[in-house]
Amino acid sequence: MDFLSLKTISAKKSIVVKYWMIIDATNQILGRLSTKIACIIMGKHKPFYSPHINCGDYVIVINSNKIKLSGKKWINKKYVYHTGYPGGQKTISIQNMFNKDSRNIIYKSVKGMLPKNRLGRLIIKNLYVYPESEHKHKAQKPILLK
Repeated sequence: MDFLSLKTISAKKSIVVKYWMIIDATNQILGRLSTKIACIIMGKHKPFYSPHINCGDYVIVINSNKIKLSGKKWINKKYVYHTGYPGGQKTISIQNMFNKDSRNIIYKSVKGMLPKNRLGRLIIKNLYVYPESEHKHKAQKPILLK
C-alpha cells in the first residue's frame, strides 16, 4: 500500500479558481436562500474546501425586493442592536428594514452564517446583492444558478 497517496491535500490560495454565480431571489424563502449563498461563498461545494482559505465563489443576488419569509416573520421578526450608549438598545422590524433597503436582509442573514473572524469579514465581500434584475457584473460572465 502506498501511504503517500493517503495524504490530505490542503488548498492553497494560488490554486483556487473563483467563478461568478448569479442567483435570482424571486419567490425564494430567505433562510433557505441564505444557506445556499453561504455555502457557495465559503467554498463548501468544492472538493478542495479548506476552512482557513477564502476558496469560495462570487455570488450575485438579483431581485432582493421579491424575497419571501415563511410563517408570521413579516410581523414578528425583529433585529436588535445596541448603539454603545447607556440605554441604547434599539429594535427594528424586518418590514421596516425591507422597506428601507431590501439588500440588508440578505446581507445580515448570510453574514450570520459565516465564521465570526477575519476570514468571515473577507468572505462576505464576495456577495453582491441588487434589488432589481439589473447588475453591473456582466463582464465577469456569471453562471445562472437554479
